[in-house]
Amino acid sequence: MHESRNCRGTIYRAPTISITSSRVRRRRERALPTILVLRETHDTPENVTQRLERAGGINRFGEPNYRAVWGWNRLAWIGGKFEEHDPSTGTFLREVVELRQEPKYPAVNRWHIERWVAPEAYGSPRLWYAQTIERENGISIPALGPYPSRGEYEHCFTLEGPSGEFLQLTPTAAEHIARAVEFSRHLPRSSKRRSVDDRERREDRSYDAWAYDQLDNAIPAFHKQPFVTVS
Repeated sequence: MHESRNCRGTIYRAPTISITSSRVRRRRERALPTILVLRETHDTPENVTQRLERAGGINRFGEPNYRAVWGWNRLAWIGGKFEEHDPSTGTFLREVVELRQEPKYPAVNRWHIERWVAPEAYGSPRLWYAQTIERENGISIPALGPYPSRGEYEHCFTLEGPSGEFLQLTPTAAEHIARAVEFSRHLPRSSKRRSVDDRERREDRSYDAWAYDQLDNAIPAFHKQPFVTVS
């Protein structure tokens, strides 16, 4: 497999597939090589890492409590049964039971801010395996991978616009997100609950106003019946 680099990361190119049909063979000299982009990777800028460490500090292992990762770079363990197919034809080849590392987030082409979670938050190793072990074809396999003995980074925020458009990662944006999360973590639980309740009430009032407007527009006053006062 060939690899080339550009300013946006690493692009992996699949080898060219040779086609032997007679119709295509006559045009082989003019044919262009097939390029398949598998994934695009990015390293986190050093100035972003420094700002996140300044905002959130470091954990007991000397690692930052917050980090920024590119979606394609963020892999997580997944254990189970997988189907394997021929890459050139798509033909089913076999089923395998194994541990694999796959992208953790669906938004693979976005930046994500993560926060470190201590290992004790996941329970003991015995409890972890008791809750995550699955059996496939008589094989026991941990569905979520090995126990996170050094803790794990969990999702806090995805950088994207209101309509889901791409937003570039900047040191200022990363630090702002980390400080906002830290501020929220230190709020009393009652304050958090009130904030959620206030937001829900505002959303309910907005929906009620919208719904009444829609009813007024759809149904004439009194359903076109004369207004009669009953004494």
